[in-house]
Amino acid sequence: MKRNLLFTAFIALALLSCTVQAKDTVVTDVAGRQVHIDTPVKRMILGEGRQIYLLSVLQPDAPFKGVVGWREDLSQADPENYEAYAARFPDIENIPTFGGFKDGTFDVEQAAALKPDVVFMNIEAQTATEDAGYEGKLAALGIPIVYVDFRENPIKDTTPSIRLMGQLLGKNDEAERFIEFSDEQMARVTDVIEKANPKRPRVFIDRAGGYSDDCCMSFGPHNFGEYVDIAGGQNIADGIIPNTFGTLNPEQIIASNPEQVVVTGGDWEAYVPGGAWVGVGPGADMTKARQKLEALTHRTAMTGIEAVKQDQVHAIWHQFYNSPYYFVAIQQLAKWFHPDLFQDLDPDATLAELHERFLPLSYQPGYWVSLEAADE
Repeated sequence: MKRNLLFTAFIALALLSCTVQAKDTVVTDVAGRQVHIDTPVKRMILGEGRQIYLLSVLQPDAPFKGVVGWREDLSQADPENYEAYAARFPDIENIPTFGGFKDGTFDVEQAAALKPDVVFMNIEAQTATEDAGYEGKLAALGIPIVYVDFRENPIKDTTPSIRLMGQLLGKNDEAERFIEFSDEQMARVTDVIEKANPKRPRVFIDRAGGYSDDCCMSFGPHNFGEYVDIAGGQNIADGIIPNTFGTLNPEQIIASNPEQVVVTGGDWEAYVPGGAWVGVGPGADMTKARQKLEALTHRTAMTGIEAVKQDQVHAIWHQFYNSPYYFVAIQQLAKWFHPDLFQDLDPDATLAELHERFLPLSYQPGYWVSLEAADE
């Protein structure tokens, strides 16, 4: 009799445990949508492979745990980090890949077959997702979409996105520790700029300079445009480009006469083989990157501008525009714009600490390069 009572109690505890493990949770995503989802999430599809930048923070020992499918962009947009992750976590080669929501190549049937608990989508894909009816089709299959944002308005949306994904994965503590680190590192810039109120240099952000022959893609009031403002600069595209992304023509750049030029770069061999882009990133060849950066100063848009005359032309890792590591870019921008104010700030050390404390990969320098004499 006693054995039967113990067995019954064990079964009851087991059932209670299962109930606790799968809890219906209502969350509000960055699109303002209320979503019902069973938490903690065990199986997920990443609408963009670069969402792994955050997953690696939340679950560094097994960043790909629970990822049953993802968009194939990390290997093409950031091959150095993809190779580093693949070397340590070779199973990523077996994760099914998807096309994009925005270009209509996402396969709903393939997604359903993988039985995900959630699809994490970037906010910029929302319109295309709704227009194609993906939300309704996935909802009919019991698969919720949750929108996050690290690109359209990262200063506003990154922290809520970190908290959201942390909550859904049962990684609240990990999320909060990273947010605390991010806030501390941001304050090392914002506190100084607020107190000193320095004269702001005119800054041109050359988005993916050299990626194509067209000139020049840039940023409006958000993303790198806002990074410039926070770092104590004046974005020359402010008031010209109304949204996050847009284009300046050479005449507008020359007329604005920027005192600082910052090119965003990366290894885009998969997209533009042998292109004029500046290949900065982990482990990048700095000599080659500097040569390609210098070559970009000979474009028409750079004619006679102050930044070129004074060698205040720099390149920085493009993926800072699309990851929760953006605060490192803001530190480096601040150091370029106001070297006297930030003599003691070491963005390299910040990025190294980020890797040591939060990421499963060893830090490799190479995320930025400059034409100024101090870098020679």
